[in-house]
Formats: sequence, structure tokens, C-alpha cells
Amino acid sequence: MYWIFVVNGRKDKGFIDQELNIQLADAGIEYEVYHTKSEGDATRFVRIYCDFHPDDEVCFVACGGNGTLSEVANGVVGTRNKSLAMLAYGATSSFSCYFPGRDFRSVKDLVAGETMKSDIIKCNNEYSINVANFGFDSMCGYFGDLYIQEGKSKPYLRGTLRALLFNRVNNFRIIVDGKRMSRGLTMMCAVANSKYYGEFYKCAPNAVIDDGYFDVVVARFCPLIVFLLLFNKFKNGTYVDSKLARLVFKFRKARHIEASSKDLIYLCVDGETTASRYFDIELLDKAVTLRIPALKTK
Repeated sequence: MYWIFVVNGRKDKGFIDQELNIQLADAGIEYEVYHTKSEGDATRFVRIYCDFHPDDEVCFVACGGNGTLSEVANGVVGTRNKSLAMLAYGATSSFSCYFPGRDFRSVKDLVAGETMKSDIIKCNNEYSINVANFGFDSMCGYFGDLYIQEGKSKPYLRGTLRALLFNRVNNFRIIVDGKRMSRGLTMMCAVANSKYYGEFYKCAPNAVIDDGYFDVVVARFCPLIVFLLLFNKFKNGTYVDSKLARLVFKFRKARHIEASSKDLIYLCVDGETTASRYFDIELLDKAVTLRIPALKTK
């Protein structure tokens, strides 16, 4: 097994190299480290590497957050003898929360870990290993990223407040497995392969990454007071059992979605935002091999 650590090359991520170098010195593995140079570079690098080494057994380790993981996953899909792993160094590394009891900052535990097949979501021509979402929640992340670039404190809280004021009312047409799911104004829609997104919001507590379905969560527009009453329940994932939440949220397990709007839809794919008036979203069964760290023993 050859290991390639794909490190988020942003200037503020220098601490990753420091910690990674210490761990790799004692890892006892064959490896190389690649630093990304721009947005989308991780996907380009992985695809080119796989084209030139189609038969080699390689584990690509995304060293960053959900965005870096998503870029590496986009490069790995459709390849042979390649696996995907994560070292959680990002502002949002919520995918790792799906696997409690495992240390996603330990190279040693990753090398001693295990592999499993995971479903993946295809959104037009991009792939999501975690959650794809649009509406109010995607704008929270979009504005949060802008505040990170500006060096603001508590960027995602600021982003949430801004989206709360300006992006709770949306007019989407959402077709789920051939049936209309949205009626009237919509606040948000999450298409979840995993359970968590953003800063560890448990948006889809019943999602399973290898069950052949993604979980669809659609929230109707609601008065601000109702939203605020449900906010903590939504963050903790307990909202699925709330009678009040059932008046706002709809849930489905599905394999295909069409989302359209007269206005641009800002779709957040594992933390990276793309815009279109139409998205075709489908599930690909067990399309990626995941390597996860060894389970901690008590």
C-alpha cells in the first residue's frame, strides 16, 4: 500500500505539516505529501495520478476539512485499487463524526484501520461523499466561508445570522424518485449520505453511508419564532421526533432528486458551493472504498 497525503495548501494551514511530519516520521509506510495549490487542485492531482498509475494500490488521505475530502473523493470515484481516507484538520470536518470512537487525527490509527465501501452522491458532474444541500443552510456555509476569507471571528455563526435574515424564503421545485416533494415556499433541502454537515449539525440522524439510499430532508418556510424553537433540536438531530418539527420538515429515503428554480440554486457540496438553476442528484451504490481509523479500545 502506498499512501498519498493530500494537504490543504492554504497559508493558514501550515500547522498541518508540522503535525503530519511528526507522525509520518514513525509511521513505517511508503508515502508522499502533496500540497494543493488552488480550489479544485486536489481533484485534478488525484485524477492525473490515477491515470498514470491505474493498477497501483494507493490510499489518498485528505488532510483538511469536508471540502478537501470532497475534492479527493471526486478524483477517486471510478478508479481501481484506490481508497479514500481523511485526517480531520478543517474548520468543518463533520464527516468524521459519523464514526465515533475513532481518532481522525492519528496516522497510526489510520494505518491500522479498516476499509469499507461507501455510497456517494452525484450532483450534476460533481460528487458528494457527505451532504449536498441548498437553500438557507447552503447560504450559511457560503457566507461563513466569505467571513473566513475576511478573517472574521465565529464565521459560521455570522453566516447563519446573515442567511437567517435574507435566505429563508426560496421557491424550489423538488422531485424525489419521480414524485413532487416540495409544495409552496421552501426554506432548505439536505441530501445526506452521512449524518452531519457544517459545524457538526446532525441534519440526517438516520442516514447510513452504505445502505443504497440518501436521506432527503426538506423544510418548508416557517415563521422565525418556529425556526428558533426548532434550531437546537435540528442541530442535535432530535428534531425528527418533534411534533412541531413534523409540521415543518419532510423526510424521505431516496435514490434520485431533481431540483429546479427560476432563480439560481446555490448547492453546497460538502462545503463547496456551486450555482445552477437545475440539479440532477443521484446515488451511486458503494462507489468509493473508505479507509477509517481503528476503533479505540477502552
